[in-house]
Amino acid sequence: MVNECLYFGTSRPDGTVSDEQWTRFLAETVTPRFPDGLTHWRASGQWRSEAGIILEDSYVLNILREDTEITDSRIAEVTATYKKLFDQESVLRVSEKSCVTF
Repeated sequence: MVNECLYFGTSRPDGTVSDEQWTRFLAETVTPRFPDGLTHWRASGQWRSEAGIILEDSYVLNILREDTEITDSRIAEVTATYKKLFDQESVLRVSEKSCVTF
């Protein structure tokens, strides 16, 4: 399995991504691609820009997926959709091979 951890910033040029918008994004974009399950939570983070350190609230999404090209492309679709919908420059993606038991 692959353990995917995605970090979605919430700052937008016209405000922030609301909890309702995040919930809708999960329901319409993420869940159809990964119906077997996922975990998400709110987080606070920071990153460095040319202007200095930027503090930003975010959402973290954790998905355990099969190690296939299909599921990899689904993760790419999720991140591309979020960037387009919410005017984001990037979504941080951390992928690790994992041994998983249930």
